Amino acid sequence: MNFLKLIRYQNLLMLAFMQLVFRYGFFKFQNIPLSLNDWQYGLLVLSTVLLAAGGYVINNIFDQDTDTINKPNKVIVGKSISEAKAYNIYVVLNCIGVGIGFYLSNVIEKPGFASIFILIAATLYFYATSLKQMILIGNVIVALLLAFSVIIIGVFDLYPAIYEGNQREMAVIFSILLDYALFTFILNFIREIVKDLEDVNGDYNQGMNTLPIAIGINRTSKIVFALSFIPVLAILFYINNYLFQLQFATLYLMLSVLGPLLYFTFKIWNAKTKKDFSQLSLLLKWILFFGIVSIVIITINMKYNA
Repeated sequence: MNFLKLIRYQNLLMLAFMQLVFRYGFFKFQNIPLSLNDWQYGLLVLSTVLLAAGGYVINNIFDQDTDTINKPNKVIVGKSISEAKAYNIYVVLNCIGVGIGFYLSNVIEKPGFASIFILIAATLYFYATSLKQMILIGNVIVALLLAFSVIIIGVFDLYPAIYEGNQREMAVIFSILLDYALFTFILNFIREIVKDLEDVNGDYNQGMNTLPIAIGINRTSKIVFALSFIPVLAILFYINNYLFQLQFATLYLMLSVLGPLLYFTFKIWNAKTKKDFSQLSLLLKWILFFGIVSIVIITINMKYNA
């Protein structure tokens, strides 16, 4: 149980779910070849989950003092699990994750792609040790890594299967994947700032330089308020230009994604307490979940509406 808390298994389940949704709720509905068979794709999911778990472990190791203030009931390293054991877990997770990456890169005959997994592991390490202390840089890195977990499935499952006869079709599918990656990036970037608002006291005591510490809670909240209009306008644009004829998909997005986003925008303006920001952070996680599920809704609606 302590190990599961250390790797934040709920977030990892979300990551795995997201990658499985795109494969079996989107790719499989298209008449296109895929580079990986089912168990190889499962290994790709496992590899990204293991690397993300390693990132959580190293983050927990370096966040012991901060978490003692921000989340005293959730501190694992130094209490339930020793720091030495945590480091061992971190090494094992990364070795297996990168090892799987090497195998898959050779399966698709792109051995150079193995460097992607090494880069992910290295980025997560430098994020935990130094990058997260730089104003906004840490927020961008985390958001980019989550967005890349969407892109990587296209890199390994779509890209190697492209040939001259299917380039146009593959380009359309890849562009849709990129749209979702961009949505994931924007939403998670906003959520990372909200989490900084939630953890401002502990971060300040540890000498970190987050946006709320640099310019204050009130001003940061107003910036988040402004940023929240980006996904709102993006969804409205997408519905108007691509989905307006798909009534069920449009209704789903309006109720499960756009509506909660507008509620978030309204609530962040006056949010002040740690509890307020914690609830809003959770709300963004659910919005991201329903946003990812929308690819299944849209795909099915298009299939049976045609």
